[in-house]
Amino acid sequence: MTTTEPQANPRSAQGHAESDSPHGADTGSRRPWTVLILALAAQILVVLDISVVNTALPTIGRSLNLSSSDLQWLVTAYLLMSGGGLLLGGRIADVFARRRVFLTGLAIFTTSSMVSGLAGSAGVLIAGRAGQGLGAALMTPAALSLIMTTYSGQQRAKGLTLWSAVGSMGIAAGVLFGGALTTWVGWQMIFWINVPVGLVALITGWLVLPKQTVDPATAAQLDLPGGVAVVAGLGALVFGIQSISSHGFTSPITVGAFGLAVVLLTGFVQIERRVRRPLVPPHTWRVRSLVAGTATMAGVTAVLVGVIFLTSIFCQSVLGYSALQTGVALLPLAFALTVATHVARHLLGRTSPRNVATSGLILAAGGAFLLQRATSHPGYAAAVLPGLVVLGVGVGLVFVAVFLSATAGIPAQHAGLASGVLMTGHEIGAALGVAILAAVSASAGSLATVHGAAIGAGRGFAAGGILALAVAAIAATFMPKTRASAQAAGHMHLH
Repeated sequence: MTTTEPQANPRSAQGHAESDSPHGADTGSRRPWTVLILALAAQILVVLDISVVNTALPTIGRSLNLSSSDLQWLVTAYLLMSGGGLLLGGRIADVFARRRVFLTGLAIFTTSSMVSGLAGSAGVLIAGRAGQGLGAALMTPAALSLIMTTYSGQQRAKGLTLWSAVGSMGIAAGVLFGGALTTWVGWQMIFWINVPVGLVALITGWLVLPKQTVDPATAAQLDLPGGVAVVAGLGALVFGIQSISSHGFTSPITVGAFGLAVVLLTGFVQIERRVRRPLVPPHTWRVRSLVAGTATMAGVTAVLVGVIFLTSIFCQSVLGYSALQTGVALLPLAFALTVATHVARHLLGRTSPRNVATSGLILAAGGAFLLQRATSHPGYAAAVLPGLVVLGVGVGLVFVAVFLSATAGIPAQHAGLASGVLMTGHEIGAALGVAILAAVSASAGSLATVHGAAIGAGRGFAAGGILALAVAAIAATFMPKTRASAQAAGHMHLH
C-alpha cells in the first residue's frame, strides 16, 4: 500500500535506474532555468504538432492527391504512437536515464519531421507522422520528469505552471501557426520548422543536461512483454476512438478495435501480476492524486480539443473564415489560457486543487454553452469570442491544478512513469474529445454545409458543456480536497 515516509528515506536512491540526489527535487537549492527552457521547447514542438496539421489537412490532401482515409491516418498515426507509447516511454525514462531518453526522443521527432516535410506520397507522410508520435512518446514524459526531479518548491510549481500553459495554449496556437505557414509558405513548412528548433534543442540538451548513471540490473528487468501489451492495447483504444467519427459507434471496425483493446489491456494486467518488476508498480493506482488527476486531465482535454475542432469548422463553414482567419479567431482562447494558468498558481496557495479544478470545469462548461448560442445567432463578437474566453479561463485553471496535484505525490525514481500516466490521459482525452463531439455533431447532418455545420456544431458544443460538468463531478469527488493533502502527498513513496 502507499505509505508515508520522510523524504530523506535512505532507500530512495538505491535499487533504481539512476541516482537523483545530485539533481533531484529534494535538495531545496535554487537551480538555473536551463533545463526548464529545454523541456518547454520540446513540449512546444510536440503540442503544436497535435493541432498544426489539422489546419493544413485540406491543402495536403490536394497537394498529394490523398483520399479522406489517408488524411485521417495523418492524425491517427501520430496519436496511435504517442498515445499508445507514453506509458512505456515514461517507464523507460526512469530506467534508462531521462537525459538519454529525452535526447533520443527529440532526435526521432526531429528526423521524422524532416521526413514528413520531404514526403511525396501518403505512405511516406504517414510513416513520418508515426515517427513523430514515437519521438513524442519518449520525449514528453522524460521532459516532464526532468522538471519534476530538477526543481523543488516554488521553482517546481512555476515550472509545472509553465508546462501546463504551453500544453494548453499550444493546441489553440497551433491552428493559427498551421494556417499561417500553410497560407504563406506551404504545408511542408509546418514540418520543416521543427528541424532547426530540434537541432538547437539537441545540441543544448547534450551540453547542459546532467549525465546520469544506469543500473544494468534494473534495466535488464524492464517489463518488455507488459510494455508491448500496453502500447498495443492503448494504440487499439486510440484507433477505436478515432474510428467513432469516421465509421460510427456500431461499426465492426470500431467495435473490433475496442474489443482488441480490452483483450490486450487485460493481458497487460495479467502480465503485471506475474512479473517481479512490473511496468507500472501496483501501488501507483493507489496514489489518488495521480489517478484523479489523470481522469480529470483526460476529460478537460477532451472538452478543449473537441471544442477547438468544432469552432474551427464553425468559423470556416458558417462564418466563411479562411484557415488563417480561424487561427486568429482562436487566439483569445490561447491568451485566456495563459492568464488563467498564472491565476491558478496563486489560487492554489489559498485553496485546494479540488476547488480550483471544479470551478474551472464549471467555467469551461459555461464557455461551451455560450458557444452554442453562436449557432443560432451567428457572429464572432457576440457569442464566439465570449465563449472562447470563458472556456480558456476555465481550462487554464484545471490544467494547473491537475499538474501540481497529480505530480506532488511521486518520488523521483517514478517521475517518468507518473508523467507517462498523466500525459497518456491527455492524449486519450484529445482523441476522445474530437471523436465524440464530431460524432454528435455529424448526427445533425453534413458538417460540410452551412446549415449542417451550424446545427451540428451547436449539438457538439452542448455535448462539450455536458462533458465538462460530468468531469467537474469527478474532480469534486476525487481530487485533493485540502491544501494540506496535496502537500502531504509530496512525502509519499511507491513501494
